[in-house]
Amino acid sequence: MRVIQTGVQILFGFLLTVVFTPRFAVLDATDRTIYVTTVLLGAATTGALVGTVTFHRLVTGHRLKPQTVLWASRLALVGVVLLLGTVASALLLILRLALNESAAPWVVAGLVLWFVVCWFVLPAWVLHRYSSSE
Repeated sequence: MRVIQTGVQILFGFLLTVVFTPRFAVLDATDRTIYVTTVLLGAATTGALVGTVTFHRLVTGHRLKPQTVLWASRLALVGVVLLLGTVASALLLILRLALNESAAPWVVAGLVLWFVVCWFVLPAWVLHRYSSSE
């Protein structure tokens, strides 16, 4: 979780600087919309993932361990889903500029599918496969 939090904060920091570069001025309306969406998703992701730490710090010591684990886990899951949106949106913006407008969505869709398999499908399969046999 700490690696994800640090990575999200770095990505968000880089996103905040883009608007101050000369290249930003030449972005068309679609790319600006994608950029704004990416920044907002990055902010929401940062809030959710850092929220897990704050939640733990504020609730610890009040004999609420089961509730702390439950709600921090939910915040972490929301953060990971938002991270998926942030990464997809950032990739779409970058690849629209680096490749072309028609290829970028297909490449991003393939990567999003890969992330979904790694982050959600595989853990769900392992849970189903091994918890039902015990």
